[in-house]
Order: sequence, then C-alpha cells, then structure tokens
Amino acid sequence: MHQPGFDRETSPSEVLRLSNVAKSFSGTVVLDDVSFRLEAGTIHALLGENGAGKSTLMRIAFGLHAADRGEVQAGTPLRPIRSPIDAITSGVGMVHQHFTNVPAMTVVENVALGGRRGRFDEAAVSSLVRDIGERTGLTLDPRARAGSLSVAGQQRLEIVKALARGARALILDEPTAVLAPTEATELLEWLRRFADAGNAAVLITHRLDEALRVADQITVLRRGTRVLSAPAASLDTFRLSEAMIGQSAAVSLPRTDRGNGTTGSSIAQLDGVSVRDDRGVESLTDVNLVVGEGEILGIAALDGNGQRELLRVLSGRARPSHGRVSIPDEVGFVPEDRQRDALILDESLTINAALRDAGKARGIMRWAQHREQARHVIADYDVRGGTPETQARTLSGGNQQKFALGRELNTSPRMIVVENPTRGLDIRASAAVHTRLRLAAQRGTAVIVYSQDLDEVLALATRVVVVHRGRVQSVPIDRGLIGRAMLGVA
Repeated sequence: MHQPGFDRETSPSEVLRLSNVAKSFSGTVVLDDVSFRLEAGTIHALLGENGAGKSTLMRIAFGLHAADRGEVQAGTPLRPIRSPIDAITSGVGMVHQHFTNVPAMTVVENVALGGRRGRFDEAAVSSLVRDIGERTGLTLDPRARAGSLSVAGQQRLEIVKALARGARALILDEPTAVLAPTEATELLEWLRRFADAGNAAVLITHRLDEALRVADQITVLRRGTRVLSAPAASLDTFRLSEAMIGQSAAVSLPRTDRGNGTTGSSIAQLDGVSVRDDRGVESLTDVNLVVGEGEILGIAALDGNGQRELLRVLSGRARPSHGRVSIPDEVGFVPEDRQRDALILDESLTINAALRDAGKARGIMRWAQHREQARHVIADYDVRGGTPETQARTLSGGNQQKFALGRELNTSPRMIVVENPTRGLDIRASAAVHTRLRLAAQRGTAVIVYSQDLDEVLALATRVVVVHRGRVQSVPIDRGLIGRAMLGVA
C-alpha cells in the first residue's frame, strides 16, 4: 500500500492541507506552527495526549475555528477553508467526539438539517439513511428520535450525517470511543474500504493499536506542536507512546489484584428488579444482585441489552417498575455522556463542583467551599487548563472527564457508578483514572464500572456480571466466557 511522505512540497492527491497553523485561546497557546496533510486513498491518524491540540487542529480544518496564523485548504483542487460551509462544499465532513444532534428531532430530520435544500422529502432521506446503513453497517431507524438513541447510536448518526452530505474526506474525533468492540472493528474495516475507494480520513484516537492497524500515516502532537509524522508501517507502540508523552510509557493498563474473589459487607442490593422504559418495553427482568464493600464490579454488555437501566437503578437515577432496591444515600455517578449529563458547559468549574448531590442540597450555597473543592479536584486529578473560574466548555474532552470523576470521588462516597471511565482519555490519563478507582475500592468504596471496551472491564474488575437481553448473570473473569455470555451463547 502506498505510504505518503509528509514533507513533500506538493502532492497531486492532497485533499486537505494545513500549513504552519497557530492558535491561542485567552493567551494560552494551543497550536504552534503545526502543518498537516491528508492524501486521497489514505487514513491519517492524529495522536496526542489530552489537551495536545488534536481536536482544535481539526476544528480549524473544518472551519469551526479560525487560525491565528497559517493556511487551511481542502478539496480537489485545494481551495481556502474559512467556514464549515466551505469545508462541506469541498467534500470534508467532521464527526465530532461530542454529538451535535438535535435530540427532539428524528434521525431523518437530523440528517436533512443543514445538509439539503428545498422541500423536506422524508421518504428520500429515509431511503438514504437505510442505504448508508446497508453499505457501512451503521444502521439506524430513520423514525427514531435522536434523544432516544444510545451513545453508540448517536455516534452512528453523526457519521451518517457526514456521509449523507457527500463527504469524501472524513475527520473522525475518537469515533470508536463509544462503540462496542465488534462495532469498532466494523467501523474501522469500513473506514479502510472508504479510503481504499479513493476517499480519505483523519482518525483522532488514543488507541495506539487502532492507529497502527488501520492508518497509513500517523502524526503526533505534544503540547500544541508536531513532534512526529511518519508512515504507520515504520512505527510501533513504544515509539508512539514516547512521542506522545515525551518519555517511554507502558501502553497497556495493568490488571488489578483480584484477591480471592470475595466481597466485603453488602453496600447495595437489588431483589427481583425489573425496569420498563417509556414505551412499556421491559429492559431489565427480575435482577438479583449484591454489591460488596471495596469490590470493583465490572458490567459487561453489548449496547442496548439493559446495562444502561441497570447502572441508573444502582446510581439512584432511575426507579424500577418492580422489585426492591437498597443503595447508599450517597452514590457517585459518572455518566457516559459527560457534556450532556455530567457538566453544565457554560458554567465555571466551581459551579460544576457544586453540582455534586445538588438534588439533595439545602440551605445557603457555600461558594468558598465549592471553589476550594474545585481547586482540589483540578490539582488532584491533573485537570489541565482549568481554574475554579474556568468554563467547563473550554476544557478538552479528556479533562472534562477527569473533572467529572474527581468531583464524584472527592467526597469518598460509599459507592460510585462509572460509565466508560476512560472514554477519550490518553494512556497516562487512563492509567491515572484506573488508579483512582482502585484506590477508592481499597478505601472501602464499592466501585461499579461499565465500559464498552471489554479489556478495560477485565483490567479493573474483581468480579464481573454480564447483562444480556435484560438479564444479569455472574461470569468468571475469563475473556472467552464473558464474550460468549455477552452474545447469549451458553
């Protein structure tokens, strides 16, 4: 396969070029003299720690941000990009890490919004959605409301919207972070076929094995500068991790000490719990579960099997339609969509710190105390670019995640429920989050963790339960056994 050389002066197959781009926010340099090129027929992976500038660089490529200095061009032939309209017209589509769907609209309406002209033809757009689903495996119900979709479903919708607008060069920001392993594999296989057909893609990812497996070219940013760009075939995980953090680093997370498999005294208990959704469909059926003090209970499931409802019952965010629930008065909760459900993006980190158990708070707000709480979380959890007065929106996705987790663990709750704890985090940040969860368990906190990355569940859990079609069963910590249980295979 042809491997493009990065530093050639010109290339007739270039479909996206950023030259000597610089960008600062509020006096903080985010990008410093960064160049990046994407050629037709290739996948170019963009790596770097949280806050390295990856998403900002690609938002500039898509016209969402204006560069302070430098040149941005796209299309065939290359022409200047000054706005998202310029980018879309030039055949560039962006799939954002945080979703831009309108929750109250259907899939079809979201696809049509901003991408088509004239009278809305629901039948034609529905046909387009189904056609894209058949070609990519990203199937969606055209009539489903976006707000009712799972996180994985919303991610699919973002990709379908870009493809429906004729994108020939796709920018994907952490596209597999919210997908189950089989879904991620299918997406990457399709992305490879998409590029091999003469199209192109930028893949922002923290998964080094993913980048090495699928990319032709890999570029690494560190603290806003380009430190490496080379053909993927010439690289390995050691060199990439070293480039990302400036020193050699372990690229896999250590397995936790599982002890003897027993749990401490009961912290939470579900007896015969069933849950029905708004449509009356039963998503959990007759669940019996005990959660012990100091254990890390891993939840393994393919998307849509009832694990979302189980986690919300355990966190006290949902009530069962039948059965008995016993949980502590104080339960920490880190939801899978941090921007929608964990943070108020336009408010300061102090106000976001005050959201901890806000529904139970009474009396006068003690702002000095909440400001100090925010300061502790920022320092203890290495929330880069943040002060107590910083708006949550200005943090990178990974730093938003670290703040949300730190806020919930800061008060040492008796139990914490965490969904996809390292979604969007780099190697070092992921290892730090895992360490925090293990330390919480060692202090006696019951930790319940769900991840769409089965390897993460296996790395963390002292005990695993599998949710399949609304039923819960304990499974020995064995990848093959857990995988078969997730698929419903005896």
